[in-house]
Amino acid sequence: MIYRIYALVKKEFRQIRRDARTLYLIFLFPVFLLILFGYALSLDVKNVKIAIKNNDNSAETRDFIAMMQSSGYFKIAGYIQTDKEINTWLDEKLAQCVIVFPPNFTEDMRAGKNVKLQFLVDGVDGNTATVIMNYVTSATRFYNNKITQEFLERTGLKSFTPIDPQPLFWYNPDLNTTKFLIPGLFCMILITTGVILTTLSIVREKELGSMEQLRVSPMGSLELIIGKTIPYTVVALFVAAFTLLISNIAFGLEIKGNYLLLLGTTLVFLIATLSLGIFISAISDSQQVAFQVASVATMLPTFILSGFIFPIESMPLPVQILTNITPAKFYIVIIRAIILKGVGITAFWQELLSLAAFAVFFTGIAAIKMKKSNV
Repeated sequence: MIYRIYALVKKEFRQIRRDARTLYLIFLFPVFLLILFGYALSLDVKNVKIAIKNNDNSAETRDFIAMMQSSGYFKIAGYIQTDKEINTWLDEKLAQCVIVFPPNFTEDMRAGKNVKLQFLVDGVDGNTATVIMNYVTSATRFYNNKITQEFLERTGLKSFTPIDPQPLFWYNPDLNTTKFLIPGLFCMILITTGVILTTLSIVREKELGSMEQLRVSPMGSLELIIGKTIPYTVVALFVAAFTLLISNIAFGLEIKGNYLLLLGTTLVFLIATLSLGIFISAISDSQQVAFQVASVATMLPTFILSGFIFPIESMPLPVQILTNITPAKFYIVIIRAIILKGVGITAFWQELLSLAAFAVFFTGIAAIKMKKSNV
């Protein structure tokens, strides 16, 4: 048995080495996705287009506008003269937010009165609108503190803050969304390359007729699965190491947890994904069909249902239940815990058990399907 598996593994490595073009693509794919998601895609909202309707036009209002612009989150799109223009700017997406200064803004503020500052936000994209509102509120609070201090010094009054909140963010103190995305991207790269490569490799042999030799050999379906998965597991591990290296160089992502624990959990995940690839190859008759099935079975669930970008807790209950169909959901929890938090297995043992169950399940159905199809 061991000799037969060794012979198949040796043949697979030889075939991988001959297919240099695919090998290059395997390593270019992570670089492309890291650049795309690391630099182009961000969950932070920046360069918010702000339109200003300044009914006061004082030095204080101009100071407030300059303070917002210097924060780096806001971009002054223009100034509005009439109320009618507000609808036009928001309707045509010329601005995402319109700030309206009242006529007596400075006068009331100097008199110690409560000043109402109106800001109108485009609420079509609810998430973005919420972020913009938080940004504007934070900027207003910052400016308000500055004015309050000047007012107290000028009037000689005394005041105190009964509650002084001091927020502290763990694991990702600067709230860098790139560090949040990269572990999920790491998972997506592994499952996509692993499943597609394994699937296309076997289907290609079907089309060339070389699988006929395996049908008449004494090799069993489980031996075939082991022999087929070992080479691509090794390749996937090299891709994983390469991806983490690029992530560290380009984005400063450091692994806070145990390297051996990361390796072990990744191996369990790869067994599940590569077995899924073998199962897909057993039900596919052409490389085109195999590629389409593998893409649908890996990329869409990983992108939408795994918690890679969209929080599962925010999804409707039926969709939350549906997310359990993809092993990526559990692996993303694991690698975020290891890479970002640096915690041990006690923090994610349930997810690891679920991942192991996926590995056993996919290996089993792949062996059964290949045995029935005499592959």
